Amino acid sequence: MKHRFTYFFKEGAGNMFSHGFMSFAAIGVTVACLLIMGTFALIAYDLNENLKDLQRENAILAFVDENLSDTEAKALQPTLEALDGVATCTFVSREEARDDYVEEYDEDDLYSDLDAEIFRHRYVIQLTDLTLMDQLQDELQQVDGIVKVRADEAISNGFITMRNIAGIISMALIAVLLIISVFIMSNTIKLTTFERRDEIAIMKMVGATNGFIQWPFVYEGLLLGIFGAVIAFFLQWLIYAGLVQGVENSDSLQLLRMVPFGDIWVPVAIVFLAVGIFVGVGGSLTAIRKFLRV
Repeated sequence: MKHRFTYFFKEGAGNMFSHGFMSFAAIGVTVACLLIMGTFALIAYDLNENLKDLQRENAILAFVDENLSDTEAKALQPTLEALDGVATCTFVSREEARDDYVEEYDEDDLYSDLDAEIFRHRYVIQLTDLTLMDQLQDELQQVDGIVKVRADEAISNGFITMRNIAGIISMALIAVLLIISVFIMSNTIKLTTFERRDEIAIMKMVGATNGFIQWPFVYEGLLLGIFGAVIAFFLQWLIYAGLVQGVENSDSLQLLRMVPFGDIWVPVAIVFLAVGIFVGVGGSLTAIRKFLRV
């Protein structure tokens, strides 16, 4: 078994180097396809992370009964934190609410002496999932000591719709690009296989099995896919680093937050390697199938 593996591997590597230009073309196709998919997927990932940040800012305000003392109002926090869908629950006192209001709206110093007693203690509640907003509002209104709940459902529903649309479009485009990559790789390898069609036919006529014939091509596709994945990974790193730097240097894009590549390089490397192997091996099997029908 070991000798057979060594033979197939040597044959596959030899085929790759003996068809230098076609191998270069196959690797180039793999790199190009991986870069297109990778760049789009990373941008979609960053947009999703920014959408999550916006979701976290879309919080529910739960107003406390004004007849409760400061201690009683703060005592509600464990009950609120125990509700399903609560990510964070922050207590905001009357004084803090007054200060926030003055800071945001008092441009002409008209409210500097505003009495804090006209404000209510409140809790700012951020959700784990915006789809739970309606349910959480109902549960908050049933908590003793909470007299009013305020949330912007229109914004919440807008975020959910954007997230779903972005997810569907991302998955669809990545799937299409993956199919195109296999097709292009298959046709590229098919050109190298076409040059050996007579050799394959002779091997079939002398009794060689399909497996014995196709395994060298499988290893050739495997090596091409791995080489393409490694090259594409480092090029993707450079391209993404350039995009991050461009966003950081742009005044109009300061609101966008791009995840550093150092935080996501491991899953990116795994995906690139898996896709490269899939494209290389899948393309080889598709290419050789026609020539085995002798």
